[in-house]
Amino acid sequence: MGESSHQHTKMMLKDHKLHIKKKFGQNFLIDDNVINKIVDSAMIDKQTSVIEIGPGLGSMTMRLAKQAKHVLAYEIDDDLIKPLKTLFKGESNITLIHDDVLKRQLDDDINTYFDREDRVVVVANLPYYITTPILFKCLEESDKIDVLTLMTQFEVAKRLTASKGTKDYNALSVLMHYKTLSTFEFKVNRTVFMPPPNVDSAVIRLEIKRDRPRIDEPFFFDFIKEAFRQKRKTLINNLHQAYFIEKEVLKHMLSSLDIQATIRAEALGVQTLMNISERIRQDFF
Repeated sequence: MGESSHQHTKMMLKDHKLHIKKKFGQNFLIDDNVINKIVDSAMIDKQTSVIEIGPGLGSMTMRLAKQAKHVLAYEIDDDLIKPLKTLFKGESNITLIHDDVLKRQLDDDINTYFDREDRVVVVANLPYYITTPILFKCLEESDKIDVLTLMTQFEVAKRLTASKGTKDYNALSVLMHYKTLSTFEFKVNRTVFMPPPNVDSAVIRLEIKRDRPRIDEPFFFDFIKEAFRQKRKTLINNLHQAYFIEKEVLKHMLSSLDIQATIRAEALGVQTLMNISERIRQDFF
């Protein structure tokens, strides 16, 4: 593929008489510099196998295949399968799966197509409407994925990587910090897509934490949602409303953890929120 990503996209659309489908959130990336930056962010080498979700017209897939040991690409759009098969013909380290990734057993596919010792990285330019389901599928259903390098809506990217005390920090931010080392890599202008979406995008990198503390995760995840349910309220007010624990009891509990009674959840880091969650679970449930 000697031509630029922009030329490649226009030729693929024309040669295969393809139409861009809004229902699949198709916005094809046409900037080689951005593609290279995404691949660089994923830190791919010949010991790395890549899951690409939504290869589109294959521009990034081909770039990934140059550096990776193997690329497993999931494409849901029936009309793109034949053009992609033609493009990937002769590329021995690319496997194309025609299916909805949300219906797949990811670890089964990883065991089938990758070697046991491979470092596994997910790379995806995610349609905005499906970002959260795919993200949680990768985080909750797989024990084999090491890193996710994702391009998504700019505002969502800020929330996924926000630090405590910032306006974007919310329950989702806490969950990401608990499960991953999350990094905001760079902003991507809407003009580098065909067609341009209505908003800018950003690339984030989520490195899975293998050694995170063992806690009652379902309780903690529910606790996070309740703690942030009304951001303008204090933590005590939100927890009182959620768990029907008297405010004075909550105040005493926070004091014993050296936390001010007037604190809001957005001012607290992951470890502190974990400590509060565990105390509530042990003392009241």
